[in-house]
Amino acid sequence: MKTSDFYYDLDERLIAQTPIEKRDMSRLLVYDRQTKQVEHRIFLEITEYLRPGDALVINETKVLPARLYGIKKGTGRECEFLLLRRLSLDEWDVILKPGRKLKIGDTVVFSDDLYAEILKKKQDGVTEVRFLFDGVFEEILDRLGEMPLPPYIHEKLEDKSRYQTVYAKDEGSAAAPTAGLHFTPGLLQKIEESGVAVARLTLHVGLGTFRPVKTKNIEDHIMHEEYYSVPETAAEAINSARNKGGRVVAVGTTSVRTLESVAGHDGVISAGSGYTGIFITPGYRFKAVDALITNFHLPESTLLMLVSALAGREETLALYKTAVEERYRFFSFGDAMLIL
Repeated sequence: MKTSDFYYDLDERLIAQTPIEKRDMSRLLVYDRQTKQVEHRIFLEITEYLRPGDALVINETKVLPARLYGIKKGTGRECEFLLLRRLSLDEWDVILKPGRKLKIGDTVVFSDDLYAEILKKKQDGVTEVRFLFDGVFEEILDRLGEMPLPPYIHEKLEDKSRYQTVYAKDEGSAAAPTAGLHFTPGLLQKIEESGVAVARLTLHVGLGTFRPVKTKNIEDHIMHEEYYSVPETAAEAINSARNKGGRVVAVGTTSVRTLESVAGHDGVISAGSGYTGIFITPGYRFKAVDALITNFHLPESTLLMLVSALAGREETLALYKTAVEERYRFFSFGDAMLIL
């Protein structure tokens, strides 16, 4: 299939620049794959579509304040680092701007207690660096770093916590699993009290998730690997739900990719951790996931292709057309969609 097969027109005024005041008051487009019906609801009403015995799967990854601004030592040139993946205590994979102006051996100064040395240039604009710091790196990063908001968001985020899910726990992501931004502690409690199991796993969002597809044919696109972890408790909850006839409802494409990476051919989930570069496109046969809660995604993105694999390409593009006509808010701080 061609990448252009996943293009749609979007009015840029629909791109949400700021989060809604109450997380669970965002709009919710509901699509039933069996009946082909579309409903327009509010996110807190999602409880009406979850059944006792289902398993709701959430990604507990926590976003790092992963964007750092510094100055190249000796020239005074301004530089930007986006932290992607920790390799050791002091070494990271990052994306640099301007990447071509920084050479191996160069030093970038962020503050009196934080420097970085360029170690190695890798593929696709990724660079390996070593940080030199005085104190606790995480504390310095929390002080100096900014939330790595996508480039289509131009408004400054005053409250860093709004780019985190309320259940964020395992620090390591370079972007938020945005479908989870709609949940509140009260809504999650209500869901659990209704008899739905909440299974918690982790996939650290990195270049694999948000790297644009630049190839003409989607089959030629290569996903970067991202770290995941599925605890025994999560695997047991999901397998138990499936065995009893419940559905597995994934919150976000990151949860989908994790589940489909660890599921056997029979759909049984295995606990464990590792790296996945799974690329889900139309024609893929889902082994574990029955339903999906997701945000609206960029045209021609791997995320849109994953949604199309579950709902159908033409159906997905029709849903996006409906969302545009109904003036839904798009992307990270936007509204949500439930595919049943």
